[in-house]
Amino acid sequence: MQMNSIGLIELSSIAAGMQAADIMLKTSEVELIISRSICSGKYMVLVGGDVAGVNSAVENASSQVDFAVIDTFVIPNVHPDIFPALSGHSGVENLEALGIIESFSVASLIEGADAAVKSASVKIIEIRLAMALGGKAFCTLTGEVAAVQSAIDSGANLIAEKGLLVNKVLIPQPRKELMSEMI
Repeated sequence: MQMNSIGLIELSSIAAGMQAADIMLKTSEVELIISRSICSGKYMVLVGGDVAGVNSAVENASSQVDFAVIDTFVIPNVHPDIFPALSGHSGVENLEALGIIESFSVASLIEGADAAVKSASVKIIEIRLAMALGGKAFCTLTGEVAAVQSAIDSGANLIAEKGLLVNKVLIPQPRKELMSEMI
């Protein structure tokens, strides 16, 4: 299966989340990437596949559990660095400048992270989703100062358009000890 697109549904109900995951897998040719409860009693389902399959999965599930949908997205041509960052295996070992984008929702953060890494020459260190974060999400990225600034501005602007931006921070010369606190 070609994995060039991802889609997510963030729900206010755990039961509806499990139902949505089942609907997505039964009605479309997609691969389940993440399906789990997240902080403050929400549930998220993230699937991957080709654009048509992912669109179909998100649309089908959203229409059947619309009462519980908080946010959704489909990202066609998702940046390949998103996958290892979601699993905590980005391979980044050295910090240059450090950028952090923080959001009130999982969906908007992943969209913002994808926009950030597509907009400048940066590496995503991590995407952390709502666990032990009160339902919030954040991503960290590194690169040259100007590139990181451009990337966090791009990602944060997308999140801010939805009214879900918590904060964005640029640390030009982070201490190396910060790397041990990430991932």
